[in-house]
Amino acid sequence: MPGLRTTAAEPLGRVDTPLTANDAVRAVETVLGKFLDAGLCRAHEVDPVFARDVADRVAAFARRGGKRLRTAFAWCGWRAAGGEGDAGAVLQLGAAIELVQACALIHDDVMDGSLLRRGAPAVHVDFARMHRVAEMSGPPESFATAAAVLAGDLALAWADDLLTETALRSPHGRQLHRQWRALRSEMVAGQYRDIHAQAAGSSEVDEAMTIATLKSALYTVERPLALGASLAAADTHTVDALRSAGRCAGLAFQLRDDLLGAFGDPAMTGKPSGDDLRARKLTYLLAVATRLAEVSGDKEAVDALGPIMAPRSDCTIDRMRAALERTGAVAVVEAKIAELAEESLRHFERTDAAPLVQQEFAALVSQAVGMVPDLTGVRT
Repeated sequence: MPGLRTTAAEPLGRVDTPLTANDAVRAVETVLGKFLDAGLCRAHEVDPVFARDVADRVAAFARRGGKRLRTAFAWCGWRAAGGEGDAGAVLQLGAAIELVQACALIHDDVMDGSLLRRGAPAVHVDFARMHRVAEMSGPPESFATAAAVLAGDLALAWADDLLTETALRSPHGRQLHRQWRALRSEMVAGQYRDIHAQAAGSSEVDEAMTIATLKSALYTVERPLALGASLAAADTHTVDALRSAGRCAGLAFQLRDDLLGAFGDPAMTGKPSGDDLRARKLTYLLAVATRLAEVSGDKEAVDALGPIMAPRSDCTIDRMRAALERTGAVAVVEAKIAELAEESLRHFERTDAAPLVQQEFAALVSQAVGMVPDLTGVRT
């Protein structure tokens, strides 16, 4: 990238408080873009092949983004804790969180063998295509897996670089780093529990909730809220309320994602439908359906939802979907999502955040869980 000489350590300059979470999301796109440009410059200085094949793909994946919900929740946490004035630090935090998300998705797609992400080929699929086009030797799948793991590692390294620079400039950097360290460990623990439960053929409801909490709820909502709050020197009461609100909202988000994974339209979700069923991932939806089938004596549903040795065909997936609905598990999960969303709003209200921030959080929860929560009691 000739002529580009920005670095991760280059200050943003003053950025006035965004008025809304949507403003923060738009602003973080600019921050993330500048950081990625700097990262690509450094990558080209290290090695042009690595920059072209790996760094460019990571940057493109991060720019393609999603809803940037984690950035919006970090902004809510900052504002709920009294954050105002220069928002540069919280925007850099948001960009770092988006890079952690990129790492998680790239690695998750490798582990799950998913072909599609954000409406485009998954990163490992793109590497396999590159291998074939270049007529390289060896199995394209082995190369693609290894290259995608390295791409995810680079995204995490960039996230750590940006978070470290933010923490070093902040008077609350130690608290920020403490939350960040927890986020990374929880994310890895959740991924491991996910593949462990899959390998063990587990159907336990409690285990499914543990995985949903570690793998998604914490790093999607709870930790972003706490990370944002740490930049505003939040007191213990506020952090506790935010973490409780975030855990409930994050669980509701994951339960909605489980439903979309089983029944969603790929054109709307940007990822294949039925992959979790094909791999028999232990989700709350699957665990509840299995328990209900066992209690009711529905042997057909128990067999359809249980572990099998042979690969699951489309017909088998259809049987699983039918069992999920027939047992009443879908309705149970929908009710749990609504319950968690309402509980999340009650916890957030304990922060005594300004009315605008209360409304913004309620809107984000609605967006995350795919429903409109009851706003009774939320100050307007």
